[in-house]
Amino acid sequence: MRNNYFNELLTVLKRAFETQTEILNRCAEKMADVIQNDHLIYVFGAGHAGIIAEELCYRAGGLVPMIPIFAPGLTVNTRPATLETDLERISGYASLILKASRITRDDLLIIHSNSGRNTVAIEMAEEAQKMGIFVVALTSITHSQSVTSRHPKGYKLMDIADLVIDNCGVPGDAICEIPGVAPRVASTSTVVGVALMNSLVAEITHILHSRGVVPPIFISSNIDNSTASNQNWMDYYGSRLLYL
Repeated sequence: MRNNYFNELLTVLKRAFETQTEILNRCAEKMADVIQNDHLIYVFGAGHAGIIAEELCYRAGGLVPMIPIFAPGLTVNTRPATLETDLERISGYASLILKASRITRDDLLIIHSNSGRNTVAIEMAEEAQKMGIFVVALTSITHSQSVTSRHPKGYKLMDIADLVIDNCGVPGDAICEIPGVAPRVASTSTVVGVALMNSLVAEITHILHSRGVVPPIFISSNIDNSTASNQNWMDYYGSRLLYL
């Protein structure tokens, strides 16, 4: 290939897993506590950051009590797409989103924002902490440090969260330099973010099992005899699974 995305991506992935091990372990323990105590894990991101929420929700091999927060106007199918960019910079929207999600102080909230600079993600963390909710941020610390905040008080997401997971991405997210082309191309935040989050799913499952707790796992609907197990978990969590 004429570009080096694979090698560049592996470098970021390796750095993320090597540097974030302690944080990931702490996060997995906290999330396991939440699930063991029969509460839920909510996941939010605006625009492409919301792909992480999609990945964790209703997923083969995923944990059942993962609840995505898909706010109107903040998903990638918003049209025109530029409206989503404008909406995630508006102050006051986060409190409405959080209230509508039915999240409680006993749940946990993961917020993904690569830049960590936009108002809605930061205010989401602020409002959650006011409610006593534990907040985990998934962000690029390097990118966040390289830009100014769009929050009214100048905060960034990494300033507010209880735990910060660094995806180790570069400012601007795109990583490949093509000779003769000024902007870099091919971003890493989604791939690395999904890998980090799935590593949490695996570690949480291990922790729950070691505690004698049956992990609430979705089995692929394309595997024979999976329907009964999946339905049992959906019946157990019932109306709390807002994606059903």
